[in-house]
Amino acid sequence: MNALNIAELMHSLGLQAREASARMAAASAAEKSAVLSTLAKLLRENIQALQADNAKDLERATAAGLSAPMMDRLKLTPKIIETLAVGCEQLAVMPDIIGEILGLQQQPSGIRVGRMRVPLGVFGMIYESRPNVTIEAASLSIKSGNACILRGGSEAIDSNKALARLVRQALAQAGLPEDAVQLVQTTDREAVGHLITMPQYVDVVIPRGGKGLIERISRDAKVPVIKHLDGNCHVYVDDPVDIAMAVKVADNAKTQKYSPCNASEGLLVARGVALDFLPKIGAIYAAKGVEMRCDAEAKAILAAVPGANLQEATEQDWSEEYLAPIISVKVVAGIDEAIAHINRYSSHHTDAILTRDHLHAAAFPARGGFGQRDGQREHPVR
Repeated sequence: MNALNIAELMHSLGLQAREASARMAAASAAEKSAVLSTLAKLLRENIQALQADNAKDLERATAAGLSAPMMDRLKLTPKIIETLAVGCEQLAVMPDIIGEILGLQQQPSGIRVGRMRVPLGVFGMIYESRPNVTIEAASLSIKSGNACILRGGSEAIDSNKALARLVRQALAQAGLPEDAVQLVQTTDREAVGHLITMPQYVDVVIPRGGKGLIERISRDAKVPVIKHLDGNCHVYVDDPVDIAMAVKVADNAKTQKYSPCNASEGLLVARGVALDFLPKIGAIYAAKGVEMRCDAEAKAILAAVPGANLQEATEQDWSEEYLAPIISVKVVAGIDEAIAHINRYSSHHTDAILTRDHLHAAAFPARGGFGQRDGQREHPVR
């Protein structure tokens, strides 16, 4: 496809999305829920067909020598498809917040002023590898009354096309415009350049991918961008803490899946609980083949764990996004040192504190990097 045809394609997608967005903004809660329920049903009915299309992507990716984390992100297993279906069903039964008015206050003049939740209009999402994002983005767009243009990675093109077909089928069955969700069908990178420079059609762009992609979008876009860069995420185990809960969360945060950008890459442990906590989590990491890159104090405590793969951490490890069964481990004096470490090394994507101290729980998000870098933050408190 030549440059002129790509330009025409993207402007056509933009125009169709803009027209569809008006109908989606007016869609009832029942209509949107019907789409999502139907989509969940279609996903379950088409597991084998989806896996057949996914197999084409996996075969090409293997031949191209795609890295192990990227291959992991590319897979559409029955479990992943079921998770997507459940997610659609969960969204379907959630309250519809469109039209909700917040903070309504009467002014001295008698005028009442508040904020109403309304759809954005049209958003573009650009993402790499993970075909599940096609369903996640589409379902959220439908629930929020928006239209979207999706541009997935070239390595997942067959999977994305198959998933997008199901979304459009679900929209049509509910009497809503199929063009409310459109997938860019070409893998030519020129399409991205047009998508991020069409303010007449696109209200916001959301890039999900590697640092290079997000930096390019941020640099070249002519529409607002919602972004994050690296995913160097930390879990801080405080003193005091529920040790059993902390072990469970630290295990899940790292080993549920290694390739997502919100997987834990750094584990910080307060000195007061380190002797109790570290051997327990270390045994789990050792059993699951997770390499631990430790400071001297953590390494000394973990040395007694049978089969533990322990390495001495370098300065680079504290900043590293591994996307692999590797985690940095450091013992800190307490919350002050933990927050200082996170503010220095974290990408402020998803950081968590595990604590029984309410004041520590409140201090962590307040002092742990909110507003210091671009992008959205997640600071869970457990």
